[in-house]
Amino acid sequence: MSRPVHVVGAGGIGVALAWCLMRDGRAVTMVDSNQGKVRDGERHGLTVQGRGALFPRFEHFRDWSPPANALVLLCTKTYDNPEVLARLHADAMLVPVQNGFDLQLEERAHAGEGIASFVSECERDRPVTRITRPGELHLGARRTMTDDEQAQLAALAQSLRKGALFQVALVNDVRPFKATKLMYNAAISPLAAAAGVDNGELLTDPLAKRLFFGFLQENYAILRHARMPLARIGPFHPRTVSRILCTPALPALLAMFFRPSLRGTYCSMAPDITTGRTEVAAYNGHLIHLAEQFPCPFNRAACTMIHQIVTHQQPPSREHLCDFALALPESVR
Repeated sequence: MSRPVHVVGAGGIGVALAWCLMRDGRAVTMVDSNQGKVRDGERHGLTVQGRGALFPRFEHFRDWSPPANALVLLCTKTYDNPEVLARLHADAMLVPVQNGFDLQLEERAHAGEGIASFVSECERDRPVTRITRPGELHLGARRTMTDDEQAQLAALAQSLRKGALFQVALVNDVRPFKATKLMYNAAISPLAAAAGVDNGELLTDPLAKRLFFGFLQENYAILRHARMPLARIGPFHPRTVSRILCTPALPALLAMFFRPSLRGTYCSMAPDITTGRTEVAAYNGHLIHLAEQFPCPFNRAACTMIHQIVTHQQPPSREHLCDFALALPESVR
């Protein structure tokens, strides 16, 4: 028997997932702490641009009390996790679809997780989204699952496929996909958010491109050092990306290949950079934790840069990238 579905977080990913589940006739409760989004959703439903509106039940987070048997899709930022986890019953089935690593979430030992490689951009005060970059949703186990957990995750994947907004892959182990997504997010997010540019600009601006490629190499080296298995997201396995970056002339070809798909897309940290709360600890901070004594100057400089921007309420600017480059050791500039 299907569990009632509660989607927490009416952002780009949450709205897209809820819309797909509604298309399959699943009963969905959409939960968010933005009163404007809740009010607009009650009146106009949730919308995927070009696909129309559907009408789940909307609930403000302060009033949310999930039933014990709920299937909860966690689509918030990682810094919101403590408040969500505090409300969940032990019998609730939690499926996070987030970026970054949160230690409190990891300790819950939930059965499955989702990693989205598509990009969905949601309006600020309305549950209205559009897919700005096609991709996949990988759903899979992060520990040994019971028969019921396997059945619930498989049913979730089947329902999400009915929306036809993105490809859904059910995998045996989601952790290698999560590690690969971290490799990319921890390179894109601090640079694009600090500079205030779209993701494609990281492959156009010479300084941004040099820093971005340096980040990717360091992130891959850290994950290999930590013996984290990696999986292919997109056209290349991380191992292939690393080899390309180490081969003369090929990085420019890599930039030309990826630039069109990144243009007009924005990292999830971009709207947070001036709010005082970001996920830099869940991205770059986690890589520093994995690195232990392994060199990680890019990630340390990223945490310092984002902390300074947030603390001093500085606006995004390319000048931050110049300062970032100067903060790096000469050997890696």
